[in-house]
Amino acid sequence: MTIKRIATPKRTSEILNKYGFHFKKSLGQNFLIDVNILENIMNQVGIDKQAAAIEIGPGIGALTEQLAIHADKVLAFEIDQRLLPILEETLQNYENVQVLHQDILEADVRQAIDTYFDQGQPVHIIANLPYYITTPILMKLLRENLPVASITIMIQKEVAERMAAVPNNKSYGSLSIAVQYYTHAEVIMSVPKSVFMPPPKVDSSVLQLMLRDTPPVNVENEEFFFDVVQASFAQRRKTLRNNLTRHFKESLEREKIVQLLEAAGIDGTRRGESLNMQEFADLANTFYLELKK
Repeated sequence: MTIKRIATPKRTSEILNKYGFHFKKSLGQNFLIDVNILENIMNQVGIDKQAAAIEIGPGIGALTEQLAIHADKVLAFEIDQRLLPILEETLQNYENVQVLHQDILEADVRQAIDTYFDQGQPVHIIANLPYYITTPILMKLLRENLPVASITIMIQKEVAERMAAVPNNKSYGSLSIAVQYYTHAEVIMSVPKSVFMPPPKVDSSVLQLMLRDTPPVNVENEEFFFDVVQASFAQRRKTLRNNLTRHFKESLEREKIVQLLEAAGIDGTRRGESLNMQEFADLANTFYLELKK
């Protein structure tokens, strides 16, 4: 029996019409309708039958189907209850798929990995993420220090560029630092809006994040480090000295901030976008140790 792939315009329309499904704008639903794009993603990610995969937001199962073909086990988190009976039908030929009706932001992903996958099995997270909630989902996954090898996400092109950006680039900012503190980030593919139903207003990119064993810099306090990074980009056109003076106005005099910048070996007239991660670490550690006194 030939299985008709889900990710085609005709098959997707048939499924949606059968169930009378209407897209919810509030959930940022855009379904992929191009099998070649999905197969290309599978080749790039390198998922094989030894590996397990977690998908966030399977929709009607277009990407889930490809994961089921390539991986040993697949666990999918779907927030929209209306899609559960659809997924039950579209994925009925794949016994290695488990769908959980949960909001990924509320889910205990570590416990799910322990429950559904074999101990020590390589785990990859892959998702076509809604644009409006990309960053909260990704930062939750990264901060939970999950036992996963990679996270591959299809997201808005500009956001992918920001996450993978390097210093002295207009896309580089606090999000770049946050993502690259935990991962090696690389944009591996561009995805035109025409391969989605309904088509979004912007193009997408596939971003691959390889999880680091340890962060690339040593910081005294992670929360404070990220706080300093965000403060440094608060107003991009302003100098570090001005941004940090404003941020620490309740706890540090301007003169002291100038001294601390010098102690960290950072020219206060520079802007945040010119600092690499090590320089941010030096800056944060210097300020943290002073404030801890």
